Amino acid sequence: MTTTLQAIYENGQLTLSKPLPLPEKTRVRVTIDTKVAKDPARASWLKVSEETLLQTWDNPDDEVFNALLKK
Repeated sequence: MTTTLQAIYENGQLTLSKPLPLPEKTRVRVTIDTKVAKDPARASWLKVSEETLLQTWDNPDDEVFNALLKK
């Protein structure tokens, strides 16, 4: 699942704009993007591109190739 939220960094901690629907202790990957998008169309395309890349990159079918690399 990919979710994009706004957060504020203050006193060494990120405070999310709203709670996440995740169980406690769930491990997540955080990407920090400090640029504010000035072009809404570009921001939309970047989000779609990121989602598509993550679907391709985190593909469980690729585990067969990882197993071959370990041999």
